Amino acid sequence: MDITLARALHLLGIIVWVGGMFFANFALRPAALLLPPPQRLPLLAAALGRFIAFTGVAVIVVLASGGWLIAAGGGMSAMPRAVHAMMTVGVVMALVYAYVAALPYRELRAAVARADWSAGGAAMARIRPLIVANLALGVVAAVMGAFAR
Repeated sequence: MDITLARALHLLGIIVWVGGMFFANFALRPAALLLPPPQRLPLLAAALGRFIAFTGVAVIVVLASGGWLIAAGGGMSAMPRAVHAMMTVGVVMALVYAYVAALPYRELRAAVARADWSAGGAAMARIRPLIVANLALGVVAAVMGAFAR
């Protein structure tokens, strides 16, 4: 893979991942709060399902392109500390994403299927702080990436 292509894919994956979390937290969620739970929770579950699907691809692209860039740059021993930090943050973010997709999101979907709005609200209450934390980590990693040399 060409270095320019790897950088472009890496950046596009980050845009999808971090941008999606920003949109979900600061645009979708506040608008959805205007709806009652029987309308809000199916909307959030459907939107989150699409986000999880796109983000799953983005996570794979970011990790693969990051690995390629590191290998092409001479390996981890040749990388500046910022790259080590970005990689650590990226792996933590990927683990948080996997947890959200595997547990609380599945609980949300099941609660919506049962029309159990209380359980759906509880699942969303577990998801939101994880998304906010991942958003913060993503912003930190992006800033580190902008200055890593």
